[in-house]
Amino acid sequence: MTVAETLIDDAELLARARAQDGDAFAALVERYKDLIVGYLARLTGSRSRAEDVAQETFMRFYQQLHRYRERGTLAAYLLRIATNLVRSEERRARRWRLLKPLFAVSDGAHRPAPSPQAEALAGEVQRQVTAAIAALDLRYRVPLVLREIEGLSYRQIADVVGVGEGTVKSRLHRARELLKARLEPFWNGGQVHATHGRRSMARPDPA
Repeated sequence: MTVAETLIDDAELLARARAQDGDAFAALVERYKDLIVGYLARLTGSRSRAEDVAQETFMRFYQQLHRYRERGTLAAYLLRIATNLVRSEERRARRWRLLKPLFAVSDGAHRPAPSPQAEALAGEVQRQVTAAIAALDLRYRVPLVLREIEGLSYRQIADVVGVGEGTVKSRLHRARELLKARLEPFWNGGQVHATHGRRSMARPDPA
């Protein structure tokens, strides 16, 4: 299906969904869920969290159906919702970390350790790169994932993030520098010999 055909088909499904056609909305979810979940998994470093946020993304989209106007691609609009949800989550988590020391009693909550099965399935490269990407500030992580893994253009990323293309390029350059610095010990130690992803992330190219 070409981009033009997708846009026409999206418009037809959107019109039907606005008319309370549940099957039409389900078709839109089916069309874009892999893109959104895959993007969020790489953004957050957690498949389960990605699925939760993706579900919330489509719920938000459903709530906004009558306000949505086709000014760009539906994919960019959904990616923007997903990005904003992650940003909001991380802001809440940051505020909680700042407030937590004020409480006299710790809640004792700990992030669960990954299962042995998950560790066995994940290769060393994938684990290290995923962790390094997830550790980046969101403003650098979002354009990096959208560009290097999802393959979006600078214009599309600017549409998702809501900034100019020049800012996108600047953030991408900074993201690559930060990622290279975080992974440098593994390159020098000879622990990484393969790459993952749609484009090679092992040796980030200079901007």
